Order: sequence, then C-alpha cells, then structure tokens
Amino acid sequence: MSGHNKWSTIKHKKGKADAKRGKIFSKLVKEITVAARLGGGDPEGNARLRQAIDKAKAESMPKDNIERAVKKGTGESGGAQYEEIQYEGRGPGGVAVLVGVLTDNRNRAVAEIRHAFTKNNGTLEKTGSVSYLFEAKGYLTVPLSAADEDRIMEVALEAGAEDIQASGDQWEVTTAPADFYAVREGLEKAGLPLDSSDLTMIAKGSVKVEGKQAEQILRLVEMLEDSDDVQNVYANFDIDEAEMERLAG
Repeated sequence: MSGHNKWSTIKHKKGKADAKRGKIFSKLVKEITVAARLGGGDPEGNARLRQAIDKAKAESMPKDNIERAVKKGTGESGGAQYEEIQYEGRGPGGVAVLVGVLTDNRNRAVAEIRHAFTKNNGTLEKTGSVSYLFEAKGYLTVPLSAADEDRIMEVALEAGAEDIQASGDQWEVTTAPADFYAVREGLEKAGLPLDSSDLTMIAKGSVKVEGKQAEQILRLVEMLEDSDDVQNVYANFDIDEAEMERLAG
C-alpha cells in the first residue's frame, strides 16, 4: 500500500474523516456536477459520474443531494461553473505531490495551494514536473481474512486485475482504469467484501521520509485536503506505519 493510502486508512480508523462530513459532501457534489456536465447524466454511460455517485453513497449522502448535483451538471438547474485544474509540486524530502482541483476561482485556489506548500517546506512547480511519477489505476482492497492467496488470485485475475498483493491486513488489487468496474463486480459476485474501491493515481515509486520531514509532508497533505477547492491529493511518500499512527494521534 502506498504511504498516502496508509495515511488515509489510519485517519479513517481514527474517525477524523467524520468530523469533516460537510466538507466531504461539498466536494462530492462538485465532482458529481462536473462529471455530469462533461459526460452526461447517465452513470451507466459515464464512468466518472458512476464513480462519483458510488463515493457519495459510500459517505451516506442523501439521494436527493445526488440527484440535484446531477441536474446542476446537466443544466437542468443552476449552479456555479467549476474549472478543473491539476497542480504539481514537491514536498519536504523531495516527495512528489499531485493536487486535483475543482474551483470557481482559480486565483483563490492557487493562492491556498502555494501557501500550503510554502508553509510546509515544499514548492509548487510547473506542469509536468512530477505527474510522470504517477499512473492512473483502479485500486481495491479486500480484508486479508476474506480469502486465501489462491482464492483472491483466481477471482481477481479472472475478472481482469493486473496485480494482487498482501499489505498489512488487506489484499490490494490494482487494475487498468478500463477494467476497474469489471474487477469490482467480479469480487462482489464472488462474495468477497471490499474495504475500499477507487479510480486513483498510484505512484510508480516512493520516497522515504521520517522525523520532521514526515510531520511536514503529512501536514502539507492535511492542509491541501482541507481546502474547499481541492478534490484529490496524491503523494509518493513512504513513512513507517508506526510513525504515521503516532502522528495521527
């Protein structure tokens, strides 16, 4: 599991995400709206919208909120027009950071992002500076106790997965983006429970950081994720899990 995914899992287990439910809903509404605007309001024919709705349901967003967001996107009701931007930078220790933004105010967004980098010993860099260090993938996790290696391999590879690895108490399954839903459905039909499933950016390698640099990169990620304009943050740090547990506490 990447360091960033481990950090997200630790925060979730400690309940930190629950305190930000309103902010999470706001970001999900933006993503649904933009996905519907770009690809239409039918999730069966719009993979991005389908994924956004799946995330909203996983966060227990009311059905009416989801439907209103779709209608905003398709133009059936009014709403702000969001611009989609990706920013790239380096955190402490040379950690690569990608920041996905949906905003109705580009100047505000870039000012907040630059401030977060500067405050945490990082730098906002030009387009293309670190994006080549990441690749788009489908990413799913299954409890390790739910299947032995032969079973998870059989089901996931048959459904089209690229790779399966054990990490901590989970099986990590990665796919090409186009095969994500087929693999997810294959796992579900086989009765294998999913801890998480997402279309994401996965780092091709990692950068080991510890001590003060570890604190700074985690604080940078937290500041970026706390911005109303930021939808996703991806980073290629590798921090010892025990240290992450300590810092999360």
